[in-house]
Amino acid sequence: MREQKNKMSYRDAMEYMSTVNIYGSVLGLDNTKELLRRLGNPQDQLKFVHVAGTNGKGSVCAYIGTILAKAGYLVGRYISPTILEYRERIQTGQNQSTVFISEEEVGDLIGRIKEVADSMVEEGMPHPTPFEIETAMAFLYYVEKKCDIVILEVGLGGREDSTNVISTTVCSVITSISLDHMQILGDTLTKIAYEKAGIIKYKIPVVSYAQESEAMEVIKEVSEQNHSELTCMSLEAIENVEHTFHGITFDYKEYKKLEIKLLGENQVKNAALAIEAISVLAGLGYRIKEADIRTGLLLTRWPGRFEMIKTEPYFFVDGAHNEDGAKSLRKSIEIYFTNKRIIYIMGVLADKDYHSVLRHTAPYADTIITITPDSSRALSSKELTKAALEYCKNVIDGETIGNAIDIAMELVKKEDVILAFGSLSFLGEIYRHIET
Repeated sequence: MREQKNKMSYRDAMEYMSTVNIYGSVLGLDNTKELLRRLGNPQDQLKFVHVAGTNGKGSVCAYIGTILAKAGYLVGRYISPTILEYRERIQTGQNQSTVFISEEEVGDLIGRIKEVADSMVEEGMPHPTPFEIETAMAFLYYVEKKCDIVILEVGLGGREDSTNVISTTVCSVITSISLDHMQILGDTLTKIAYEKAGIIKYKIPVVSYAQESEAMEVIKEVSEQNHSELTCMSLEAIENVEHTFHGITFDYKEYKKLEIKLLGENQVKNAALAIEAISVLAGLGYRIKEADIRTGLLLTRWPGRFEMIKTEPYFFVDGAHNEDGAKSLRKSIEIYFTNKRIIYIMGVLADKDYHSVLRHTAPYADTIITITPDSSRALSSKELTKAALEYCKNVIDGETIGNAIDIAMELVKKEDVILAFGSLSFLGEIYRHIET
């Protein structure tokens, strides 16, 4: 770590990051480029798999990263939002170990970035946003760790996302695209797909989920314009899928009896997309054996995605927060919870289409307990209760996570299921309550 005037403790760094929250989230690359230029453009020393999409980004990043780490590469992973703790967003993996950025490294790097951010403001430029600062911190960290490759998850959209300053992408990956963040990205699949396809780089291969035709047309067109070879995963090639509470087995193309531990109807599709991305990387010269693919898929963990965190009673958490996520959750409920009584704990952000989420999921609930997530964008539990009563007759305003869990535990019987979902923003708090 280089010497600097403005070293910070982890606590000071976190306080600083909370103060820069006032700068919000701003789409556009100019400020990020200037920040990185003053830091020596660390991103130019790295190679990236750049991942955009509406749903499944985190899971696909986890699969690709774990497979590459199993193949012996030192892999950086940049993810958002985080669930367990702040440092989770910047991590490295190699073989079977995963390491989060340390508190000392966060303090050192944010101290270094703050010096540059302050100089930008002194010269009349906008202050970098939290996401711009974190993206710069990630690039600096991965350079210092000498990562072989970085799996870089887009924050929002793609075209004007801070991560899109990179010019050393080796593969662009686009996961499932659906309607979300419509006030920012556009109100049609075509408009949203155009933003996601903004990560496609000239003559760099693209791997895409089997999108709806409207979105697929955009990805094909942008790939052709950039002379980028496009590979699409095949839903038809997914066969012999078997679900249990302990994992899923399936076949994909020439790979038979693959096994994953991540549960949920959508995870097989995410794994298939990751396999296609790995095949492209192998074609570029990355040394990846079939055993690395099999073991990497099996070892992949990704919290908060239709995850069972407790048994007796069964307690599941999921990040479903938009219509596409709710449809996928509904299918998972049908697969895993047949003839089971289900109690929901649900909290949502006010800018999400929560009526669509309720429409797809509420018919399966015996009782819905609402909460207010700890977010400035949260919908109050009172408002969510009012909305939920349109779809389910048993709705309780639980207000807080702790209270909602207590109510659910009183209502639940041993063979019943508690399912918490609606936003990733409160899942970390659920883990902490369940552990204590």
